[in-house]
Amino acid sequence: MARPLNIALVTETYLPEVNGVAMTLGHLTQGLAARGHHVAVVRPRQHSEAGGWQVNGLLLTPGIPLPGYPELRFGLPAGRRLRRSWTANPPDIVHIATEGPLGLSALAVARTLDIPVISTFHTNFHSYSRHYRLGWLSGTIAGYLRWFHNRTLATLVPTAALAGKLREGGFRNVDVLARGVDTRLFHPARRCNALRASWGAGERDRVILVVGRVAAEKNLGLALRAFAAIRQVQPRARMVCVGDGPLRHALARRHPECCFVGNRHGEELARHYASADLFLFPSLTDTFGNVVSEALASGVAVVGFDDAATACLVDDHSNGRRVPPGDEAAFIATALALAACPGQPAAAAASVAHFDWSQVCRRHEALLMQAIEQHQRRSRLHYILE
Repeated sequence: MARPLNIALVTETYLPEVNGVAMTLGHLTQGLAARGHHVAVVRPRQHSEAGGWQVNGLLLTPGIPLPGYPELRFGLPAGRRLRRSWTANPPDIVHIATEGPLGLSALAVARTLDIPVISTFHTNFHSYSRHYRLGWLSGTIAGYLRWFHNRTLATLVPTAALAGKLREGGFRNVDVLARGVDTRLFHPARRCNALRASWGAGERDRVILVVGRVAAEKNLGLALRAFAAIRQVQPRARMVCVGDGPLRHALARRHPECCFVGNRHGEELARHYASADLFLFPSLTDTFGNVVSEALASGVAVVGFDDAATACLVDDHSNGRRVPPGDEAAFIATALALAACPGQPAAAAASVAHFDWSQVCRRHEALLMQAIEQHQRRSRLHYILE
C-alpha cells in the first residue's frame, strides 16, 4: 500500500453529471479513497448548487454553460483561489482531467508552486470541433492540447492505440490507464421482459440499443440508418436510445418509431442494457467509450468501428463485430447481419469479466506515485546543479 496522498483533481465535469469522463473520474476517486488517499475535487459550480468556494469536500469554481451542452458548465480560470488553497494546504500532486480555462489556470498555479502535475486525455475536442462548424479551428485546438499536455509529467489515455496516435502527434510522456466496468451492476441477469414490453417488444423481437449523449459528434444518424435497414427485414424490431443531449427532441420528433428515453442511472440503466439484443456504437470521436464495456458486461453483442473501446474489447464472431473506421456501408450491413443472430449473452459478459475497476485504481495510484517520484528527482537534480 502506498503512503496516503493528498490529491487535487481538477475537472470540468464530475458526478452526478452523466458522461463517460464524469463516471470514470468518480470510479477513480472512490478507488483512491478506498486505498486511504484524500482527493479534493475542483470543478465548476452547477446551476443548482449554492454559492461558496468549499462545499461538501468540493472546491467549486465559477463556470458558464458549455456551448451546445447547457447542462454542463465550462470552468473559468480560478488561479487566485487555487493559489490560496494550495499554498495553505499543498497537494502532493495535481491531476488535471480537462484542458479548459480552469485546467489551464490549475496548471499554471501548480507549476508556480512546484507541485507535480499529471493530466488525462479524455476527449477528442479537436475532432469534435468539426461537428460544430469549427473545423477550421481543429489544427489550433490540437496544437493547444499538445502544448498543454506536454507541460505535465504524464498524460494518461485509455488505450495503447490512442497513446500511439498522440505520440505520433508530438505528445510526450504518454501512458495508458485503462477503463474498468462494474460487472456486478451490468449483468445479463438484469434482463427484464416487462421493460421490453414497455418498448413494444415481444420475447422474440429484436431490440437495438444505443447509449450516450444525443449529439452530433456521436454519429447517431448512422445508427438510425442501420436500424431502418434492420426493420426492412424485421418489422417488429425496436430501437431504444438512452441518453440526453441537444439533438434528443429533434430526433425523437423525426423518428417516432424509436424510443428516446432520456438518461437512466444505476440499476435502471443496467436493465436497459441487459434487455436489448444488439448494441450499436457508431461514434468515431470517443477516446474510449465506456458504454461498449457496459453493453458487453450486460450480455449484449456490439457493432462498432475498429477504434477505441471496440478495437480493445470486441472480438469478431465472439461478442460482436468490428468494421473499418468510417465504412458506414459495412457498419449497416454488419448490424443487419448481427441483428438476425446477435450471439450468446454469456460469451459477451465473460469477455469483459476481468476489467475490474479495483485493478484500474491500483494502476492509477502507481502512476501518481511515479509522477511524484519523478518530480522529486528533478527537484533534487535542479538543486545540485544550482
